[in-house]
Amino acid sequence: MRILFIGDIVGKPGREAIKKFLKPLQLEHQIDVTIANGENAAAGKGLTKEIAEELYTNGIQFLTMGNHVWDQREIMNFIDREPRLIRPANYPVGAPGQGHGYIRTMGKKIGILNLSGRVFLPPLDDPFSGAIRWINQIKQETPIVIVDFHAEATSEKVALGWFLDGKVSAVLGTHTHIQTADARLLHQGTAYITDVGMTGPRDSVLGVKKEIIINRFLTQLPAKFELASGPIQLNAVVLDIDEDTGRTRKINTIQMFDEG
Repeated sequence: MRILFIGDIVGKPGREAIKKFLKPLQLEHQIDVTIANGENAAAGKGLTKEIAEELYTNGIQFLTMGNHVWDQREIMNFIDREPRLIRPANYPVGAPGQGHGYIRTMGKKIGILNLSGRVFLPPLDDPFSGAIRWINQIKQETPIVIVDFHAEATSEKVALGWFLDGKVSAVLGTHTHIQTADARLLHQGTAYITDVGMTGPRDSVLGVKKEIIINRFLTQLPAKFELASGPIQLNAVVLDIDEDTGRTRKINTIQMFDEG
């Protein structure tokens, strides 16, 4: 089984990258399931129902979220009714939506778990101890478990990767928008990468106009963030998974870009 996981989709440029690159990528790599982090898909902040439907239409089958999940308040009106969309599981009890979900392909179920880190991010419930509870639930349905760990600190991401080695098929970092060079198989068959990267404007600072961010560093003054335009990119990983054991055989990184 081959699973494509796409890094944080940022605004309209990210959605344009999905339209341009996704279908050829799926054909080239013979992808069975496509998952993406969509927490920045609506102008860089959150997700609307209309944009979620656009992403599904363009070939994404399942969406995960992160710390921007509630930025578009309309999500509270549809997240409970959308089985293809999850938010971090370690939000406190009572938050709308679900923290894990399933998708079926090739006659097999795939479990997807979304977690948020707590270092330099809001202090949600513990993702480490919580992960074990949720993984045990998922494994009653399937041995294939993909974890999107939406976190800031590399140490927290690496630690969770080792903690879950052998317990899940993959631990895939999101949030920092820069694809890292550490994609690997851990000792007990779990695929790991600290950050899958960003799908959006290439000549930017994490998706934002570079001039705005440079000026903010120079002046230390607040500024309104605006998404960059111009060349676009798609960052992703391809996972080759044994559908019977849930162990990952191979992880490959993907970087596609258009000079515009």
